[in-house]
Amino acid sequence: MIPASFDYVRPTSVAEAVQALADGGDDAKILAGGQSFIPVLRLRMGDPSLVVDLGGIAELRGVREEGDKIVVGAMTTHHDVTRDDLLNQHVKLISEATKTVADFQVRHRGTLGGALAHADPAGDLAAPALALDAEFVIAGANGERTVAASDFFEDYFTTAIGPQEILTAIRFPKYTGWGARYEKFNRVAQAWSIVAVAATVKVEGGSITDARIGLTNMAGVPVRARGVESALVGQTMSEETVRAAAQAAAEGTSPTSDADAGSDYREHLAKVLTGRAVLAAAG
Repeated sequence: MIPASFDYVRPTSVAEAVQALADGGDDAKILAGGQSFIPVLRLRMGDPSLVVDLGGIAELRGVREEGDKIVVGAMTTHHDVTRDDLLNQHVKLISEATKTVADFQVRHRGTLGGALAHADPAGDLAAPALALDAEFVIAGANGERTVAASDFFEDYFTTAIGPQEILTAIRFPKYTGWGARYEKFNRVAQAWSIVAVAATVKVEGGSITDARIGLTNMAGVPVRARGVESALVGQTMSEETVRAAAQAAAEGTSPTSDADAGSDYREHLAKVLTGRAVLAAAG
């Protein structure tokens, strides 16, 4: 199908983009990588009066170190995320999860910020961001503000980003030396997750000293498996310990039933995949 007509601007700075959104009003929409937005336009599921393309803003790309944080520009592509040395060293979980996103073509065009702002409950990057206690930097007419991951995802396809605001960067604490694994279950290659588990753990002297686990597609927003985290910390690392702790993975979740899986099957998958993810992360 052919999209409905709209105006198009390609600003070269965040300030210009914010102004363009203000001028366009509530009908203005942002184009990042376009991997989700372009199909919406083509199917006429969205009818914006103005599209603001962020592709010309160089300051929104790249990865840098700021003290005890790693900062990723919102327009950094998935391809660049998977190959960045700082992320692989200090925030390995986000690199591991990004490797599972769609296919090579999508990873070359899609962006970290675009995927997180889209907030699809089956998307692969929200649960890792939540597990890692990421911070989201958002710019608008009133300046810049920072939102914690626990407050960023509000509902299905809904985030804390206002209608005339832009996600500019994501800050991750450093998890240097932690193991990480993103365990994803889907029916066909490159498909959305039916269920997935993002796990990063710290093992010292044969014991699990810390653990952070996020669940994909177990609710309308990503969910922390805090029951599993609590059950793991302080325990001797063993398969039996991990499998037992993983039985708490579905606590506090509200998975849906659809054509891909029933809610009870998703709960079962969450337990199995959590066990696999933690064991792999712990080596």
